[in-house]
Amino acid sequence: MKEKLNIIKVGGGVVENAASLASLLSQFARMEGRKVLVHGGGRLATSMATRLGIESRMVGGRRITDEEMLRVVTMVYGGLVNKNIVAGLQAKGVKAIGLTGADGDVIRSHRRPLKRVKMDDGTEQMVDFGFVGDVDKVDARLLASLIESGNVPVVAPLTHDGEGHILNTNADTIASSVACALAGHYDVTLTFCFEKAGVLRDADDDSSVIPLITEEQAAVLIEDGIISGGMIPKIENAFSAIHQGVKQVIITHSENIDGTKGTTIKGEKVKN
Repeated sequence: MKEKLNIIKVGGGVVENAASLASLLSQFARMEGRKVLVHGGGRLATSMATRLGIESRMVGGRRITDEEMLRVVTMVYGGLVNKNIVAGLQAKGVKAIGLTGADGDVIRSHRRPLKRVKMDDGTEQMVDFGFVGDVDKVDARLLASLIESGNVPVVAPLTHDGEGHILNTNADTIASSVACALAGHYDVTLTFCFEKAGVLRDADDDSSVIPLITEEQAAVLIEDGIISGGMIPKIENAFSAIHQGVKQVIITHSENIDGTKGTTIKGEKVKN
């Protein structure tokens, strides 16, 4: 029987708030067994870019990354956010080790080609996302060796192409890719946690959590606009993980990383 592994992905809305981050790190430190933390930081990157006079552009919930923005996200994700989390976990007795995809060649990606994206007005157009990476491979053996030696990887949403270029990569995609790669070694539960209680029918009502979503239901929810913006790639990554051997995926509030509350993603249809 495979040993259990929890992969927790925390969003930028949590890491930018000192109180919510402190709570998340305390919960994570108390979590028993093997574990990995993957973090975002998009809001901090946007804030830093604004301070530097750099425009932030988003399409379909994903950031367009030109050369100037790449410098910002590398500083913020790989430096400020990652090392603050690592230091916070060390203070709680967790042997955390901060990584980008370039460290140890742990996550290799390629620059995303032009992609057709559905716009807010319903039209579609080809979009150049710039220095954005789509994951090609994850070195599961390296990650597993770190985990087995008592380390807790803390992974920033940056990868590399093997040709000297850092690429901005969606943190949910990183978490899903790492979970899929490690599913061959562990019994993996992937938890996406952020500042909402789960996937909501009403974005302004935290009591409207949808407890269970299948692929069939997800397609309808996206078509109806209930799932939109940045939640779409999160759902897509959740199903990708399920199809590639991850035991379960949970989307929940950062106060509930134990998975007892929130939205559970299922790959199969629910039987009547």
